[in-house]
Amino acid sequence: MMTGREPSIRLQGVNHWFGSGETRRQVLFDISISIERGSLTVMRGPSGSGKTTLLTLMGALRKVQEGSIRLLGQELHGASEAAQEMLRRRFGFIFQAHNLHESLTARQNTLMGLEVHGPGGDAAKQNAAAVHILTSLGLGERIDYLPEKLSGGQKQRVAIARALVSNPEIVFADEPTAALDKEAGLNVVRLLKTLAETRGTSTVMVTHDTRIIDLADMIITIEDGRLA
Repeated sequence: MMTGREPSIRLQGVNHWFGSGETRRQVLFDISISIERGSLTVMRGPSGSGKTTLLTLMGALRKVQEGSIRLLGQELHGASEAAQEMLRRRFGFIFQAHNLHESLTARQNTLMGLEVHGPGGDAAKQNAAAVHILTSLGLGERIDYLPEKLSGGQKQRVAIARALVSNPEIVFADEPTAALDKEAGLNVVRLLKTLAETRGTSTVMVTHDTRIIDLADMIITIEDGRLA
């Protein structure tokens, strides 16, 4: 784990709610967390405890209502949408729904992960990066398959490849291994660990997978919107 620099993620006194007036319901209460660069952090807790809400706040996918969230040294509270969009380009996102383009091959779907950085770039290098990441995830023989020819677990691995191909500085993942068997799930974690060690990538992952919990550098438990 890398130290000596500002943490990749720092939350202080974060509160969040849905609705307003009589229908207002607070879902997060006074959350303060510091996550070091190059670490694998697991968030766990019962369904409905606020894990996914917290993950989307950390990923600048939801507006900070109260408190401070600093990502890679930049404050989110009060930041413009343009500033948040530029920051999101430095992240990788993995969700339970893989959301692949059905008309594109595994390779082409993976290359979509590079388009957030704008047009251009060395096409040969980008293609090599896509092939490398897909092969690392056990999809070397299915690089040019359309999603309809892939199993659910294989589609999820393509979605993971799409999130990682750009070498993001932070990866936010919501149950990324839920559809994967034991070996495929461990391959994903090994890849994330390699990115952490070689590039300082930080990963924040919501999961109930005990195999991953055992490999985490830090575990955050959320219960009823509070740090347990």
